[in-house]
Amino acid sequence: MSTVPLVLQMLLTVLLMCCAAGVFAQVFPSKPLRFLTTGAGASTDLAARTLAQGLSDSAGWTVIVDNRGNTIVAAELAARALADGYTLLVLTEGLWRGPLLQKMPYDPANDFVPISLLTRAPNLLVVHPALPVKSVRELISLAKSKPRALNYTSGQSGSSSHLAAELFKSMTKVDIVRISYRSAAIEMSDLLSGQVHMTFGSAGSVGQYVRAKRLRPLGVSTAEPSTLFPGVPTIADSGVPGYESAAMSGVFAPAKTPPAIITRLNQEIVRVLNKPDIKEKFFNTGVETVGSSPEEFAAKIKSEMTRLTKVIRDAGIRDE
Repeated sequence: MSTVPLVLQMLLTVLLMCCAAGVFAQVFPSKPLRFLTTGAGASTDLAARTLAQGLSDSAGWTVIVDNRGNTIVAAELAARALADGYTLLVLTEGLWRGPLLQKMPYDPANDFVPISLLTRAPNLLVVHPALPVKSVRELISLAKSKPRALNYTSGQSGSSSHLAAELFKSMTKVDIVRISYRSAAIEMSDLLSGQVHMTFGSAGSVGQYVRAKRLRPLGVSTAEPSTLFPGVPTIADSGVPGYESAAMSGVFAPAKTPPAIITRLNQEIVRVLNKPDIKEKFFNTGVETVGSSPEEFAAKIKSEMTRLTKVIRDAGIRDE
């Protein structure tokens, strides 16, 4: 029996599937989208609502923001959702950082498809003005001359600021003591009074004190200079080549979401992120819009997980 008809039938099936996927992508979305994110008022909630409004204005899409208690709850729901592009996840780097610290009910590498990097917020290395250093190089020199004499503030174990500091310690081989705080208000009070020497703070936490000259900025943690802190050099360009750390947020879909739908979502999301008014809204909350291809975002996550795994292991960091 000839196998030619069978081969033709298989080719026809593939063509029909491709055509169906193309038509599906063209009519998508035909109903409201849902953004799963963290609690109302949190940074990711604000990001999700800004993006949702942008998609409504730009593409005419209806997007419902569905607030959940925390990253774990939102991520687990998204991982179990239908892979049809209608349920998406808007979260910070905690999505892939959390499983490095404790067992999670989801797998960041296999349960989700990255759509686009949404925002980036650098940590700013600041010191109390009484500390006799005016550059990252001077700080490194002082720290090496006085092991364990200097300290830094940190909030929750495994947070962006904590890991930024531990990465700095790892790459510079300095021994700076961590002072952990449960209260952000007390943490900032001790830093401003000089009881602790430095921190790797966010724009929202230290920006106003830098502008008031109550804290001295030494460097930003991103690979490139930040528009949030004009004139402040990067830590990488100030004596720590290759240093990079930032708080990030992104948009994800459940695994096995059709590639055509991922592409469609990415195109509209990146278009929104490039709009001047959207950039300004995010900037006013202390973050920079990014926008990326799904492949770039996936590569970034993989790189960050590799880097953070080493930092967490070497520093013996555990979730608190």
